[in-house]
Amino acid sequence: QQRIAGREVARGDIVVLAEGDRVPADAILRHCVSLSADESLLTGESVPVRKIARPGEAEILPPGGEDTPFVYSGSMVVGGRGAARVLATGMRTEIGKIGRALQDQIPDATPLQKEIGKLVRNIAIIGVLLSLLLVAIHGLLIGDWLRGLLSGITLAMSILPEEYPVVLTVFLAMGAWRISRHRVLTRRIPTVEALGSATVLCVDKTGTLTHNRMTVRQLVADESVFEVADAAELPESFHELVEFAILSSETAPFDPMEKALHELGSRHLADTEHLHGDWELAHEYSLSPDLLALSHVWRARGREEYVVAAKGSPEAVADLCHLNEVQLASLEAQVNALAAKGMRVLGVARASYSGQEWPDIQHDFDFTFLGLVGLADPVRPGVAAALEECVTAGIRVVMITGDYPATAQAIAREAGLVAGKGGITTGAELEKMDDAALRERVRHSNIFARMVPEQKLRLVNALKANGEVVAMTGDGVNDAPALKSAHIGIAMGGHGTDVAREAAALVLLDDDFASIVRAVRIGRGIFDNLHKAMAYIFAVHLPIAGLSLIPLLLGWPPVFEPVHIVFLEMIINPACSIAFEAEPAEDNVMRRPPRDREQPLFGARTFWLSMLQGLVLLLAALAVLGYALHGGMPETQARAMAFLTLVSGNLGLILTNRSWQHAIMYMLRSRNPALWWVVGGASGFLALALTLPELRAVFHFAPITANQAGLCLVAGLCSAIWFELLKPIRGA
Repeated sequence: QQRIAGREVARGDIVVLAEGDRVPADAILRHCVSLSADESLLTGESVPVRKIARPGEAEILPPGGEDTPFVYSGSMVVGGRGAARVLATGMRTEIGKIGRALQDQIPDATPLQKEIGKLVRNIAIIGVLLSLLLVAIHGLLIGDWLRGLLSGITLAMSILPEEYPVVLTVFLAMGAWRISRHRVLTRRIPTVEALGSATVLCVDKTGTLTHNRMTVRQLVADESVFEVADAAELPESFHELVEFAILSSETAPFDPMEKALHELGSRHLADTEHLHGDWELAHEYSLSPDLLALSHVWRARGREEYVVAAKGSPEAVADLCHLNEVQLASLEAQVNALAAKGMRVLGVARASYSGQEWPDIQHDFDFTFLGLVGLADPVRPGVAAALEECVTAGIRVVMITGDYPATAQAIAREAGLVAGKGGITTGAELEKMDDAALRERVRHSNIFARMVPEQKLRLVNALKANGEVVAMTGDGVNDAPALKSAHIGIAMGGHGTDVAREAAALVLLDDDFASIVRAVRIGRGIFDNLHKAMAYIFAVHLPIAGLSLIPLLLGWPPVFEPVHIVFLEMIINPACSIAFEAEPAEDNVMRRPPRDREQPLFGARTFWLSMLQGLVLLLAALAVLGYALHGGMPETQARAMAFLTLVSGNLGLILTNRSWQHAIMYMLRSRNPALWWVVGGASGFLALALTLPELRAVFHFAPITANQAGLCLVAGLCSAIWFELLKPIRGA
């Protein structure tokens, strides 16, 4: 034997494997003794699988299942030893195929990114055309091309949609920060908004719904059943069962089930005579395909006889103990009860031996049956409540796992997940389906078991083809292609693999499934607030553009200079990017279905409501301006009154658009410090511009009376407040 680097292993090499080794390549076993491997990296199975040796050549099969002769690159040998002939290395291995699938997945731009790009382009074209029209009108009708150019620049400043990309960037960045406070790391910022439109949440069982850590759930001795969970003390009648379960395990185990047995012993038997750290292992009998049980023979201190401990499948241990038909029937009922709860069941037996030569087979010992141990990968706390909230929010939850159907069904039952009309679909069934049949099956089935990485990817793509917005959670390398293909890939950060984290858009730092639901809530709130901000931007720019163009067409003096536009932008930009972003989510945000993926951010209904808000404010400002000019007031005084009307109406738009569901008075109870900084700052600076002579000169204003100011404030606020009357009528 010689030790070489894993990267130097080549096809045809013979690899020697032992407990604790990481398999360097896909290979077929030529010889093995009690070899088992943890393939959760590739399959998602939460427990190791047994391996057998096979002579001759064979086509390598996908990972998964018991008693196969193949071992796979990246898997871990957790028990036994063996020798294997290498069949594939590098990108030809099963883990390499996953890497190749990852390379082929290119994340799409989100619908929001596409929509904002289209909106900005269209408004920019309209803004440029209107600015050129204003320059032409000013030059041709008045003959002042220089003033026309300045007016055109002013109009361009007022109408060009520079706020939209800024708002989108700020909202998504702040959303990522808010989500991070719930222990969710955002790796791709645009995904934050997509959370709010997720219609299907695909979850991996192992490590996502469960801990990916085997624990002892139940003990059965004679007719007594003991629930281990939340138990403060282990009854004396179960001490011997746990004692011999530990004696039949490795002293420093890799196997997750044996680790769980040792953990149970250290927790409940630490101060008893049932732990034997000073005993010496004298002999051992390994698992075989003919007898799925193993035995450890111990040399006990202070005893002349040897102590034998056996564990394995209940049927094999019952065979060792030569149980009669009545005992076998009782045992079968107990095993079925544990298996129905998704547990892996082990039988445990004990014997003593005083001979000089070791028997050839385990059957030569006189075993006594001690009981059953039920182990399971427990469901994470809070998963059931989180799944229920998903259902309330109209999000369908689909379980995709590499584990067995019975285990998947038991976990789904415990978590409150319904299989659906299609029942449980297995990987073997999925393999026989074409894409059309699969698309139909995923409409009605919520549990998919014995899935390999390629099939997980097919499932995600089938859901996408059905028009679903897919969020996918996972933690293993086997989940990575599906994570990258999904609209929203969510990896487990605590126990997840680096490959899964790199492929995902979001990472749960604490592996808490409930964090996904909180992130969805934030995502929906972000979209709602983004919708309000965009509606406000459009509404406030309409009167600005109208006051830049219409007075010239009517032969009135121009209202705006560049300084006025700068002042207005000082209100608009922080209002739409900071104040609206800080608004709390609506009360019903998680009691309504996800928004339609095809629903635009700025649809026809929003467009006309925003245009109506802007049009009413424009008419109010024009009415005040016309009243002032026809009343013989100088141009500077009329400009001051029109500007005050516009700014007060602008602030009214901010307040009324905080919620399209609740009235202003209700929203005043909702805390939003950023909003009041914007409103207070704008009001204070406007008061200074109207009262200080130096600032009045800069703004080309003349003094106005208190009655005139009151008229402007009433006109401006009323032009926005009317929208409050529509809220109860719309039933929002």
